[in-house]
Amino acid sequence: MNRNGYQQSLDYLYGLEKFGMIFGLTKEKEILETVGNPDQEIQAIHIGGTNGKGSTAAMMSSILQKEGFTVGLYTSPHLIRFTERIKVNGKEIEKEEVTDLTDWMREKVETAGIAAPFTFFDFTTAMALLYFKQKRVDLAILEVGLGGRLDSTNVVDPLLSIITNIGKDHEDILGKGVLRVAREKAGIIKEGRPLITAATQPRVLGLFSKTCREKGAPFFRVGKDFRYVPAGETSFSYEGLRRKLWDLSLNLRGTHQRINATTALGALEILDDLGFRISNDAMAEGLKEVDWPGRLEMICSSPQVLLDGAHNPEGALSLRASLEKEFQYQHLILLIGIMKDKDIQAILHFLSPLADQIILTRPATDRAASPSFLRKALGQNGKKAEVIEDLREAIDRGLSLTGKGDLLCITGSLYTVGEARTYFLPRGGL
Repeated sequence: MNRNGYQQSLDYLYGLEKFGMIFGLTKEKEILETVGNPDQEIQAIHIGGTNGKGSTAAMMSSILQKEGFTVGLYTSPHLIRFTERIKVNGKEIEKEEVTDLTDWMREKVETAGIAAPFTFFDFTTAMALLYFKQKRVDLAILEVGLGGRLDSTNVVDPLLSIITNIGKDHEDILGKGVLRVAREKAGIIKEGRPLITAATQPRVLGLFSKTCREKGAPFFRVGKDFRYVPAGETSFSYEGLRRKLWDLSLNLRGTHQRINATTALGALEILDDLGFRISNDAMAEGLKEVDWPGRLEMICSSPQVLLDGAHNPEGALSLRASLEKEFQYQHLILLIGIMKDKDIQAILHFLSPLADQIILTRPATDRAASPSFLRKALGQNGKKAEVIEDLREAIDRGLSLTGKGDLLCITGSLYTVGEARTYFLPRGGL
């Protein structure tokens, strides 16, 4: 493998981040047209929402693979390697393939005179769709990057759309208040295409219902059309439109993951109606084997080290509930690094009271809030916090504080979790 070629490809792709977030589909459509409109040849499932998008996507991918389908999966952000973003049947795109696609697409784009600015996400979304076309996938599962209406992934006309839930995140971009966020997410609802949602707020559900009526899109809800009954820490039973599945075992922890699993199973019931036959056995086996790192992931057992990318208030609440109900420990050490564009106050408010000690740090990105700022935001709980700027040094310190029977929880951002995974899994690569 030409490592220099791959690194040059990454340099080009990450170099596009200098243009920041540019919302709109014009550039995305231009790039796709230049590379042969692969989006028009893909059977897609489109997943948006505030939290749980990636988990739901991973569950659906796992189940569909068990049924024998060839499945493309496009998610973001990655934890360790760029190649995590684009997978076919659970296998990451090869570095050589990234290099070849980047070089070929870049030449096409430049020859066509498509001028900057276009974004990292514009280019990589087109790359994923082209790759899925080349691999002749039966289905492509696409996770929305941010929002929905103007997100680069919204070029597809999917078989069905999923909106996992709605919470207050990215309000500086999507607008203040849950309803404004919901309007942006509702932008992925397409004419005549079913929508499945696990949202619960009455006004949000009213908005989704109205949008679906206007577009002739069938509307399905978790909690009404699809339900679950807990049966253990990671098991549950499912009741859908026509199926009942008992004692399902889920390879992901957290009550919220059972909601995500119910969303995935409901969506697969709808997909079955569209001609993609999926057995109960595939559903059960797919959930049992699903893998989605960085979400309530016990990366080390001695001492206990838990990774969770809780990066908004809803994620922090889910983590808090799991820490209170699902894990046993004598002392909790929280190691936290949060992006400065997040609701820092709320995240810290939900998590910090549980901790016996807190370590504040930052991952290696300009988007990260300074640990000293986090300490001020802690208020009274700042008394049990210490600041360690370097994340690896912070982990060393956290491990030194974690005795037998204690728990070190590393959280606050997927960037923080991703860097922590490279600490514990040092051969993760680029």
